[in-house]
Amino acid sequence: MVGGADEAFAPLKPIVERLAPAPDRGWVHTGPVGSGHFVKMIHNGIEYGMMQAYAEGFALLRGRDDLRIDLAAVAESWRHGSVVRSWLLDLTAGVLADDDELAGVEAFVADSGEGRWTALEGIEQGIPTPVMSIALMARFASQGQDDWSSKLLAMMRRQFGGHAVHLSKG
Repeated sequence: MVGGADEAFAPLKPIVERLAPAPDRGWVHTGPVGSGHFVKMIHNGIEYGMMQAYAEGFALLRGRDDLRIDLAAVAESWRHGSVVRSWLLDLTAGVLADDDELAGVEAFVADSGEGRWTALEGIEQGIPTPVMSIALMARFASQGQDDWSSKLLAMMRRQFGGHAVHLSKG
């Protein structure tokens, strides 16, 4: 997600192509200066919503003790042929396979600003963004709560972005 004038981007294009998963995909010249940052901000807002949906869904599955659902097995099955498959689900499956109790993880999900900016952009443009905005509010709510879905959200962020996880003191 690179912004800048065509003439400024041209000498950088070979570098971007080498860094990308493939020369013809996994990157985009988004337009003028500022457009790359804007596209990345919206990407992160979408990411907030997806992560929140996964965390809530797995928390619902986990909440049915009577069914004894193997969360790691469900995540693994969804990774192959399900409409909800994604790299984020791949990472979530790995977290659940390691420790589906999320022992030692504090239910604290930080926000680094992009979700706030995306919610504000929706307000500025008058475009409803309820999923992204509610996901941001859920992050705020996690700060001081001790729910399992917030623990899973924290671990998802750690997996894809190396974000810090608050560990329990007990």
